Amino acid sequence: MATEKFQSLDVHGIINTNSVSWNLAAEPLYEATIRCNQGKLSIGGALVVDTGKHTGRSPKDKFLVEEHTSKDNIWWGPVNQSTDEASFKNLHRRILSYYQGRDLYVQDLYAGAEKTNRLRVRVITDIPWHSLFARNMFIRPAPEELKGFEPDLIILHAPYLHASPKMDNTNSETAIMMNFSEKTVLISGSVYAGEIKKSVFSYLNYTLPANGVLPMHCSANIGVAGDVAIFFGLSGTGKTTLSADGSRTLIGDDEHGWSDDGVFNFEGGCYAKVINLSKEAEPEIFAASHRFGTVLENVVMDPDTRHLDLFDDSKTENTRSCYPIDFIPNTEPSGIGGQPKNIVMLTADAFGVLPPISSLSADQAMYHFLSGYTARLAGTEKGVTEPEATFSTCFGAPFMPRHPSVYAEMLGERIEKSGAKCWLVNTGWSGGAYGTGERMKISYTRAMVRAALDGKLTDVTFTPDPHFGVLVPNSCPDVPKEVLDPRNTWQDKSAYEKTANNLRGRFEENFKQFEDHVSEDVKKAGIFASS
Repeated sequence: MATEKFQSLDVHGIINTNSVSWNLAAEPLYEATIRCNQGKLSIGGALVVDTGKHTGRSPKDKFLVEEHTSKDNIWWGPVNQSTDEASFKNLHRRILSYYQGRDLYVQDLYAGAEKTNRLRVRVITDIPWHSLFARNMFIRPAPEELKGFEPDLIILHAPYLHASPKMDNTNSETAIMMNFSEKTVLISGSVYAGEIKKSVFSYLNYTLPANGVLPMHCSANIGVAGDVAIFFGLSGTGKTTLSADGSRTLIGDDEHGWSDDGVFNFEGGCYAKVINLSKEAEPEIFAASHRFGTVLENVVMDPDTRHLDLFDDSKTENTRSCYPIDFIPNTEPSGIGGQPKNIVMLTADAFGVLPPISSLSADQAMYHFLSGYTARLAGTEKGVTEPEATFSTCFGAPFMPRHPSVYAEMLGERIEKSGAKCWLVNTGWSGGAYGTGERMKISYTRAMVRAALDGKLTDVTFTPDPHFGVLVPNSCPDVPKEVLDPRNTWQDKSAYEKTANNLRGRFEENFKQFEDHVSEDVKKAGIFASS
């Protein structure tokens, strides 16, 4: 319900608004969205919206304010671009002016299921479906907790206000500015809702390490015996798919913290990529994407029948479905689990040379965590004929304000204390690189992950991979033996050797940036020279 007469935004400098609606539920936010022609209903009741030219994040338009409380702790560079306090204040003033005379929607929410480490977030926007996105994505306080709610972080969201490169010192008409001293994020010029989600994640990635909590870009689940597993991985590696296993209970699909008490979800919802999603392959996510309360970004819909076409990428391949986590069956309602027993690092190696599953030492885990490797496919651009190696440190470089070594050291300490077993799983190609080989069967990957988590690889023998040094199991239940050794799956062995050496060289070159920040053991952990 709207509670303008009971609460005011004056404390944030927001005045002369037309109306302010606080903590509205899905129904009135649907009505407001449809009334202003910003979304449409699909079969099943999901709300379909279009984000215009921004169908993904704008990393080149993200800035951290260089201010005295945080500047010495930031990993400045291409990922964490700096802006000055004057530019922040100018854009802040322009957003406050933009809000005047408009209808605003406010959500007061939590980020962090663990009460001692949760962030109180206030999201203010003039777009009702963005308010629903935030409500779906984060944890909703109980009604009694909303009384006297004092935010730790304020997000001022103005997606249709264009930033000015000249006035605001930006690179374009889009700007995401984060000021740790002011505990405020400004978002302008982008309708893509993921900017809200990732701004909260980035903020937590700065604040939590100071409290001894490791923030992680990972999914997490719990086995029947109470054993927790976490899955690191970049987009497209299977992080959401593999953690949503019917035999295990889902904690969360994307962002978590690891404290002295265990693992906890930052969020209360999911933001699943749904391009090519089928009912047969991922029934839970498919069902969640066809029900009332879900927000679908850039999904193509028949205007007459209102049926969704999840295989149509004419708008973008980054089609998204945002829904509360309880739309997925078999989820952990508390969002909390114990200490992880297994850590799985996922990569989609389109070069086809990494083993489909391998065991990592703690040093190797830190090496691969810092590397954050996956490989994107050869695109449609003329002349692009081979996969592109991508290294995103900590499996989430765009969201890591501190130096990657801070997070890697914390991970190493957590692994040592918990005794967690570490695994590298390649969900990419086998039998050759993309274009020659085939994508690893999801049934094989699921079987390998389940075997690792259930302890069925404990008694098998392992062989070191000659290029990467990781230990490859010689057998695995429900997986053909020949699949486990990538070299055996290639018909052209010399091509395999050439490709493996090439990828190993890329790992070595990328890791040079971290060599002054890690131990000798971690430096040596990434490769194993062929004899």
